[in-house]
Amino acid sequence: MNCRRYARFMLNPFGSKTPFDRRPLPSETQTGETMVANLCLSCGACCAFYRASFHWSEAEDHTAAGVPLKMTKKLNDFRLVMRGTEGANPRCIALLGDISRSVRCSIYKRRASVCREFEPSWQNNAHNPLCDKARLAWGLQPLKPDSWFNPKGFPKAA
Repeated sequence: MNCRRYARFMLNPFGSKTPFDRRPLPSETQTGETMVANLCLSCGACCAFYRASFHWSEAEDHTAAGVPLKMTKKLNDFRLVMRGTEGANPRCIALLGDISRSVRCSIYKRRASVCREFEPSWQNNAHNPLCDKARLAWGLQPLKPDSWFNPKGFPKAA
């Protein structure tokens, strides 16, 4: 393998052995000619605005691949709460990154049902006023029905 070809494989940002294989970024999926962006990855307001409490049976000591116990606190006899979300200025311990810029959940596959079931406004053609409230608290505009689509895959203007 010559150096030029080796470098192309090493620099491929999509993790593919094919140098020209363009795969969708983790924050987007492709549907025909329309790109659907995951706006949650540039928001995170809900994770830093609401208390995330859930039934104790969702924790790792009761459910395989459950919420890590070290990231929870006991709220009452029936519920646990994600650390960081139980106080006056909530921010989930599992949230990584900067709100309104770039965020992700460090336990995404193990997150609680309250997190899995929280849908951002208009993602599935349904308005969620709780999403709007959290975004406004962080100085972000509420999402609109067309916020989720980029026609023909072009990046949105700032």
